[in-house]
Amino acid sequence: MKKWRNTVDHLMSAGVGVLFLFLWEMTGRLQILPAYLLPPPSRILLAMVRNADLLWQHARITLLQAVVGFAIAMLLGCLLALWLDYSPLARKTLYPYLITSQTVPIIVLAPLFAMWFGFGILPKVLIVVLVCFFPITISLMEGLATVDKELMDLMHAMDASTWQKYRWVKLPAAMPSLFSGLKISGTYSIMGAVIGEWIGGRMGLGVYMLRVRQSFATDQVFAVITVIVILSILVLKIIQLAEEKAMPWQQHDQSQEEPVDQQK
Repeated sequence: MKKWRNTVDHLMSAGVGVLFLFLWEMTGRLQILPAYLLPPPSRILLAMVRNADLLWQHARITLLQAVVGFAIAMLLGCLLALWLDYSPLARKTLYPYLITSQTVPIIVLAPLFAMWFGFGILPKVLIVVLVCFFPITISLMEGLATVDKELMDLMHAMDASTWQKYRWVKLPAAMPSLFSGLKISGTYSIMGAVIGEWIGGRMGLGVYMLRVRQSFATDQVFAVITVIVILSILVLKIIQLAEEKAMPWQQHDQSQEEPVDQQK
């Protein structure tokens, strides 16, 4: 029954997407909007095919910057969240600054990074780190804070060490929140890399987008946007697969809930 419902949901989603693309195509075919403003999907697809090699050369640079920045943000975000959860003094001292850091728009910092660190990979990676760092840190902090108090009391009664409390209770309980933050940050990572490339660089989807925009090749601009969306979805799917591997018990719980729902 569950598989059938999932199939129906997927078909409905696909149907909405196909209808949207059809209406978009007709808008161009009937010249409701000029193609230089909104090219139809067929022209965008043709631009992607014609420039596939060039798009791939730029896409792999953007993907590299996004992956490196995301990995650094994940490491730093998890370490900071664990420290803030462990130390009430650190949480009271640093948490307000952590929140304040998000009030500064990344697009404002990007030109400064280019001035300080040049136009290489470093400023792009730093922008990705700043974009991805906050959701990971906050998500893990919230997950660690919502651990069942009775389980923690039990671990304390068993004279468990701090490491054992985190290893067997806190971290497993915080995994769903952590992966929620990772999925948000994963999609942000591609966007952060593109923003960094807008400021300056020689390669990357952001650089390529600026070049084709200056030549008023709107279909190629939309082709770049499509590649950015595809890369973001790819990163999201990889994180979802990692979530399934890291939390097999969650999949088991969902499968156990299905018969109960059917009985109701």
